[in-house]
Amino acid sequence: MVRKMSGKVRQKTSANAADTSTQSINEKILKECHGLYTDPDSGLVKIAESLDLTLLAPRKKITVLLIGNHSAGKSSFINWYVEEHVQRTGVAIETQGFTFVTSGRKRESLTGNATLHLYPHFEPLRQIEGVTDYLCTEISTSKQKKFSLVTFVDTPGLVDGDMKYPFDVNKSILWLGDLADLIFVFFDPIGQALCKRTLNIVEELSQKHAERMKFYLSKADEAGLESDRQRVMMQIVQELCKRPGLNRTGFDMPTIYVPSMNQKGSRCANQIEEVCKEVERTINQTIQTTLNSLERDCDQIARTVEEKLAIDSATSSQNLKSRMRGATYGFLGMLLPFLLLTTFLISSQDKVLKSVLGKDLVETLALYLGPLRTLWNSVPKDYTLYVLFSILGIALLMLLFAKFASRTKPTLSRKQRKSLLEMKDYVQSIVKTKKQKLYADYLKQSVAEHDL
Repeated sequence: MVRKMSGKVRQKTSANAADTSTQSINEKILKECHGLYTDPDSGLVKIAESLDLTLLAPRKKITVLLIGNHSAGKSSFINWYVEEHVQRTGVAIETQGFTFVTSGRKRESLTGNATLHLYPHFEPLRQIEGVTDYLCTEISTSKQKKFSLVTFVDTPGLVDGDMKYPFDVNKSILWLGDLADLIFVFFDPIGQALCKRTLNIVEELSQKHAERMKFYLSKADEAGLESDRQRVMMQIVQELCKRPGLNRTGFDMPTIYVPSMNQKGSRCANQIEEVCKEVERTINQTIQTTLNSLERDCDQIARTVEEKLAIDSATSSQNLKSRMRGATYGFLGMLLPFLLLTTFLISSQDKVLKSVLGKDLVETLALYLGPLRTLWNSVPKDYTLYVLFSILGIALLMLLFAKFASRTKPTLSRKQRKSLLEMKDYVQSIVKTKKQKLYADYLKQSVAEHDL
């Protein structure tokens, strides 16, 4: 099995060589880690299932959820990051559903069911009535920035008043927030920033995922003078801090806007590159977390195998003791009737027994069974049957004890033990070795090779 598993790894590595030649090191690392978990023949998920463990395969990309009020610039930011017009933008409410923007081999647009097929971990979204019809995926071939390692989730613009959504938008955003690696909250400075629906969702998300949430004042170049921007930011921060779930120290809200070639020079500080750095930091942290989780999962599998083998050895030892006890009780249960019958025949049918077994053998038995014969002859004739049935009852009881005492528990077959040992050897010698190589490749990007 070890040879089969290692052979599969080498085969897949060579088969994907051409495909991975254009990938970045980080992209290769996440893809290979994902493959080590999901391989149908030797993946850690399949191995864990056979050991009654549950492992989750790491994703090949991080997920960035963008939320904000209507016309906050979420779609414009995605287009700028991707450097391709994949999302419609404008003053009107353009994004009415959830759009997943990801990289791929060719430009493609997918609908609801295809989106959930592409992202199986988002499958529970089907439970929210009506949302499936408002899911779509935009696949771009762009390799700009770190887009090959990112999936953006563009959410509907949030507005107050009588605006009705065709599905429970609050519940959908909160559910997606549980799966996102980053949550970007865009506040539009032109009148919509204090949208109550936005603040309510932001507060609820912050109670569970405060460390993932980043706040930005988008379209900062349209906010007027510096004093106007500061006033808008103070209003937003004050409104946020009024809410218990958002009242935290070190509150930071960089000002960003999408630069344009036709845009005249703006005096507003544009910190949009900080958004890119935040994405890159999350990617790096995800890679480290994935590699560390890979080693922990290998160790967990190895420990589980050792525990199962130890339990099996203890069970085998206990079964041996049970068989010995059963054999002892069974021997006693068979010996008592034999002794009783022999003693009875020597005492009452001596001549018949000598004619059958021979004089010498009978005399030898009489010599060894002399004490039992004497004891039997001392029993009054009126109590003979009682003693006889008592001894037979004891013999029967011994046989029953033998049956219960010899019961054994199921143990692993030789083939099963060999398979477990191969699993342990595979995760320890092949997968962990692969992990160490991937970690070395990751560190080579920032550490000198002689320091590794």
